Amino acid sequence: MNIEDLRNYCLAKKGVTEHFPFDDKVLVFKVLNKMFVLANIENFDRLNAKCNPERAIELREMYQAIEPGYHMSKIHWNTVFVNRDLPQKLPLELIDHSYDLIVESLPKTLRQTLETK
Repeated sequence: MNIEDLRNYCLAKKGVTEHFPFDDKVLVFKVLNKMFVLANIENFDRLNAKCNPERAIELREMYQAIEPGYHMSKIHWNTVFVNRDLPQKLPLELIDHSYDLIVESLPKTLRQTLETK
């Protein structure tokens, strides 16, 4: 996976926008203004994704390439080293999981706006 693959995958999801809220290197993907993935565009070897806390622990125990979220809540975010010892589709599954967690947390009226897009 490279940064363009990540960008195309995230932007294909309903309601997703991209931003640089911190600096000109950290690309943030949001669904209806809530972050679900972050990545450094200059040195893309990892991404941060939101994760269910129990699943986050399981993943960290299974894969050395998954660590507590760098500069994020260690309970709710993972740092995923995308080109290490991971099954090829796992980073995409974790992006999907992060997106779904955010969508599920949105008020019903906002979730409904995604259904109409």
